[in-house]
Amino acid sequence: MRRSRSLVLALTVVTTVGGVAGPAHAGGPRAVAGECSGTAPIVCHFDVAPGVYDVSVVLGSADEAAVTAVRAEARRMMVAEIATEAGRYAHRSFAVDVREPEGEPTKVTSGTPGLTLTFTGSAPRVERVTVRPARRHGPTLFLAGDSTVCDQDTFPYTGWGQAIPQHLRRGVTVANYADSGESTGSFLAEPLLWAAMLPRVGRGDVVLLQFGHNDKTTTAEDYRANLTRMITDLRALHAKPVLVSPPVRRRFDASGHLDAVARHTNGLGVDLPAEMAAVAGEQAVPYIDLTADSAALVEGLGIEGSKPIYLYNELRDNTHFSEYGADRIGLLVLARLGGLRLLPHASLRGSGVPLEG
Repeated sequence: MRRSRSLVLALTVVTTVGGVAGPAHAGGPRAVAGECSGTAPIVCHFDVAPGVYDVSVVLGSADEAAVTAVRAEARRMMVAEIATEAGRYAHRSFAVDVREPEGEPTKVTSGTPGLTLTFTGSAPRVERVTVRPARRHGPTLFLAGDSTVCDQDTFPYTGWGQAIPQHLRRGVTVANYADSGESTGSFLAEPLLWAAMLPRVGRGDVVLLQFGHNDKTTTAEDYRANLTRMITDLRALHAKPVLVSPPVRRRFDASGHLDAVARHTNGLGVDLPAEMAAVAGEQAVPYIDLTADSAALVEGLGIEGSKPIYLYNELRDNTHFSEYGADRIGLLVLARLGGLRLLPHASLRGSGVPLEG
């Protein structure tokens, strides 16, 4: 019965705050109406057009303990699990990029129109949900890459781009255009990817470019040319391109170290991270050596300890990440972004994001 009351309260507050008669927010946009259903998880849906929306949630319950996390759209992690005692509440705010489709751009039938928020956890409780069209608070963090980055809609596959929003405050919006199976060349050629993302990129936005997993037969010359074109296009928009080398595969040699394929020497013998580093130097753009950072993590964990980073235990998959692994890799990226001062320090939430110099 208590669980039912908590859900009814959430429904009532959303309807009241989100209705046409809802209060304006400091002279800004009014909240929008939504509907919620379920108990574990609790799913709330808002019939809104594509765009960026500010979301505020009050998590917890007046009369029972709760453990609640928040996901948005295609399994994006917006708020990590929070435990609250009876009568105690946690307030969180974040921004959500609503697109159609809501996950990978080429999965045109993925998800549903509008904004979907899912409250998960062992005992999710929601007191209030407020959704408003966003004012521009700060830079948008655009992601262009492959399946290790993208918003995966099928559990347990998880891209690190799905994990990083939970570590960012509302002032930074993540717009994830990464897509499974993409190389530098295919990402540029697919109209639903590069050509669709570019019109949304504005002055001061940060764009992370991670490619390599699927550049298995790309020549060094083509790889460099594709990355250089991306940088040139973004600079024309006064955005900030950042090259990110691909995270390692879990492939150990007989000595217990990651082999050359794990570190992305492709089928033509091209050392892709080295080529990317060279382009970064030539073009004077920031470079995040995620290959080296992830290699240090995986080798440090060892052959057995690194299995949970990937989907080895579930699917014998040594390339794609578990939710846990995606979060660990995402934190490596955010640490480097913080060290490069590409995101405001105040936009990083909590102590889970170490800042690298």
